[in-house]
Amino acid sequence: MSFRALRVIPVLRIFSVEKAREFYLDFLGFTVDFEHRFDERAPLFMQISRDGIVLRLSEHYGDGSPGAAVTIHVEGLREFHAEITAKNYGYYRPGLETTFYGALQMKLLDPFGNRLMLDELPPQTGKE
Repeated sequence: MSFRALRVIPVLRIFSVEKAREFYLDFLGFTVDFEHRFDERAPLFMQISRDGIVLRLSEHYGDGSPGAAVTIHVEGLREFHAEITAKNYGYYRPGLETTFYGALQMKLLDPFGNRLMLDELPPQTGKE
C-alpha cells in the first residue's frame, strides 16, 4: 500500500465563540461536530463541518495563526452563493469571480481575518 492523505483538517484561530458561531453556523450553514474545553474557563476547541468540508476552530493560543488562508475545491458554488446571499448577512456579502487559472471562486473572510477560498474548478479539457 502506498502513502496517501485521506483528509486535511485546517485549524483556524478564533477570538470570539459568539462571532464564530454567527459566521460559520448561522451564515455559512456549518454544523458542530464536537466542542471541547479542558474546564469551564478554558478556551474552546471545536470541529465544524458541512458537505464534506471539515474545519477546526480554536481559541487556544498557538493553534493556528490569525489570517490563515485555505483553498477548498467545491461543486455547486453558484447554488451555495445564492443560498448565503439570501440570508442578507449584515457583515459580509461575497461575490463570485473567475481566477487566472479558470476556477469560479468565492472568497470568504471570517471575523478573525481567516480566508476561505472556495474554488469550483473548470471541467477537465484532457490536458494535464
